Amino acid sequence: MASQESHLTATLLISILAAVLGSLQIGYHTGNVNAPAKIIEEFFNHTWRARHNQSMPDHSLTFLWSLSVSIKDFGALLGSLGVKYVADSYGRRNSILIVNFLSVVGACLMSASKASKSFEVLILGRLVFGLFCGLVMSLNPLYIQEVSPTNLRGAFATLNQVSFASGILVGMVAGLETVLGTEHYWAMMLSLSLIPALTQYLVLPFCPESPRYLLINQGEESKAEAALLRLRGSAEKVFAELEEMKEEAAHTQTGFTIQEFFKKRRYKQPIIIVLIINLGSQLSGFNAIINYSTRMFQAKFDQAKYLTLGVGAVNVTFTLVAFFLMERAGRRRLLLTGFISIAASNLLMTIVDSVLHLVPELRSLQVLLVFCLISAYELGPGPISWFIAAELFDQPSRPIAMAFTSMLNWGGKFVLALLFPPLLKLCGEYVYLLFMTVALLAFTFTWIRLPETKGRTFDDIAEEFRGAEGIPLHNKAGFNTFT
Repeated sequence: MASQESHLTATLLISILAAVLGSLQIGYHTGNVNAPAKIIEEFFNHTWRARHNQSMPDHSLTFLWSLSVSIKDFGALLGSLGVKYVADSYGRRNSILIVNFLSVVGACLMSASKASKSFEVLILGRLVFGLFCGLVMSLNPLYIQEVSPTNLRGAFATLNQVSFASGILVGMVAGLETVLGTEHYWAMMLSLSLIPALTQYLVLPFCPESPRYLLINQGEESKAEAALLRLRGSAEKVFAELEEMKEEAAHTQTGFTIQEFFKKRRYKQPIIIVLIINLGSQLSGFNAIINYSTRMFQAKFDQAKYLTLGVGAVNVTFTLVAFFLMERAGRRRLLLTGFISIAASNLLMTIVDSVLHLVPELRSLQVLLVFCLISAYELGPGPISWFIAAELFDQPSRPIAMAFTSMLNWGGKFVLALLFPPLLKLCGEYVYLLFMTVALLAFTFTWIRLPETKGRTFDDIAEEFRGAEGIPLHNKAGFNTFT
């Protein structure tokens, strides 16, 4: 098929890079609260002392800081509820531009908290920014997958995670006390996400809307053809891809509701696959390490903050590895490799932590295992969990599927951010065995149930689930997908 041989054009690349500026902002505000935690906690305490003439109780301070970290994920959970409405009402590209305003408001509130001497403003800012997170981390893969040719679809969707991981690293660097993580500059540090937010407003409006949205959702064939011509640069490729979209449109219905999404038999299997892959990714330990890595290392290393930078660097490196492998190895193989490696890393971390007091020299091995877990996550589960739903569902159900993905991802992050500190106190080093169990369950289910989607058109994948009322037996790669 001609559309499968499409190559990269400048318009396509600019469109994708402009879209992923949103995930760069999210990564930045994920990484920048790690190292300067003590300084911001002291701001909380100072504000409380100015109001009540006494220091804030330790348990209240711990709770407020945990709330500040996790409220972004809770906001994202709420924001994900609006994905279908904005994506179908305003289009994929326009929706990204609209919700970007939430990022601007959130960043302004966070940076204004110091001047207003109110930690409540900081928490509110992270909540508003969280709403942006929940929306844009679904809208980005939706837009990217719908503008990308089949042979580059997975790799380009991975760029969303590359941007997210890069944002985390930039946030970690900015949060260092030798950079902006100081008593004087931490508020300025929280405002820097305005740079990519405003850049997106300058670039993305000039990028084309999703041709699939224009044709299948809006029925505007001429606009879809014009957008596709800008993205592909070849009339021959445009004709072949338009025919494929028309074929998909013939199999789909309009006016799709959330109730129908969960009731239709052909969606039950993809829904379960998305559920297991996303919860397996979020509850396997990665987010605990990203949020609390500095404190995990502090008890054992003098330069814990710089080791945390190592976490960020490994994170970026392996998202790039995933980018280059996605269209070679395929989604299924990368997920399986990632989940089994995460399980092994968690098991070894439990063993090392339990004997660390007897053999202190093993602390370097512990750092290595943290790096191994991060790399395993970003090799497959991290990037794929965000976009696999866009490949498994057809055009009308895709926004709901992405909203479902966002709810699972951010819900998992929120639960883990809130529960990891008390779980660590309760279970000690054995907390990693819980993460190992989750990763093994996700590995087993992926092995049995997930079909390969690499190199297949949206309609081809949807046909597999339409056939025999949602009980696919074999995929085009020739192996038994379902038992």
